[in-house]
Amino acid sequence: MKCVYSALQRKHQPKRVTRYGRIVPHPETPDRIDALLEGVRLAGGEIFASRSFRPEEFYKGVHSLRHVHFLKNILHDWEKELGFLRPVEPGPRPVVRPATYPRSAAGRAGWHMFDTTAPVVAGTWEAAKASADTALTAAYLVLKGEGAVYALCRPPGHHAGFETCGGFCYLNNTALAAELLRGAFPRVAILDIDVHHGNGTQDIFYGRADVFTVSIHADPRETYPFFWGHEHEVGQGAGYGFNLNIPLEPGSDDEVWTGAVEYACRRIEAYRPQALVVALGLDMMEGDALVTASRVTPAGVAGMARRIRQMHVPTVIVQEGGYAAENLRNGLAAFLHEWQ
Repeated sequence: MKCVYSALQRKHQPKRVTRYGRIVPHPETPDRIDALLEGVRLAGGEIFASRSFRPEEFYKGVHSLRHVHFLKNILHDWEKELGFLRPVEPGPRPVVRPATYPRSAAGRAGWHMFDTTAPVVAGTWEAAKASADTALTAAYLVLKGEGAVYALCRPPGHHAGFETCGGFCYLNNTALAAELLRGAFPRVAILDIDVHHGNGTQDIFYGRADVFTVSIHADPRETYPFFWGHEHEVGQGAGYGFNLNIPLEPGSDDEVWTGAVEYACRRIEAYRPQALVVALGLDMMEGDALVTASRVTPAGVAGMARRIRQMHVPTVIVQEGGYAAENLRNGLAAFLHEWQ
């Protein structure tokens, strides 16, 4: 399998994050890349460099241009307005909308950042764009005839909405890949198997019928992102019925997760997609350094991969979460091995 990666993804190096009132080391570090690259090698994958895509052309329908402008320029504007250069984090946020877009750098941070887990530091924009370029390159290769391509994306993306970032995510790599595929295929499906709900992906496609979004995740009544990912969220307007959430009890094991994937695949097959994007989060594996919400083993990951592959559609596999090096290495190797 071809695997796409950009070394520019290492430029984003956040040092700390505030979690539930405590300041802790940030778990989304460049070290994740090394574990994932090892997983690719163990699976016998070929690593290719990503190409560059223009946001003004390729982000349409996924992110607003002012969200892109924010990520590119907020560090400069923050320092100019506040007189110091520190990680950009949100202060006041518009809880009730509609609201008016502010000129202030501090106000724009509150508009675009829905939590404090995705600070903007030196190198964030370059790494986030490189991660998006990686997903777009993988989708481009699939359009050129590759049956399946893996995009080693870091930072992850599925929590980033149309003009919001959070949950370690800045640009929605999964959605960007799906949108590029959508230019060639009338029906595209997304299957997200990260332990956390892909709330940003849901936000982007919630009113559309041309992209069927499915997310399997730990129950958001108890697990981040809390406010999205419930069963009653099924889409709206033209997209009614084209969003499917499958929340699982925290602590679910291989049997539960593979059963959920079986159900999800049947629903996707009924949609008859012509292309698929898999948002692969390996934080559903047992012993993840960040959460302990699930107990999936490498054998379970392999079982999920086998069932997904049986849909026999062109597929882009986009890396999302996962924060334990051993899980990233062994889980990715197990998943990709089923596609060889």
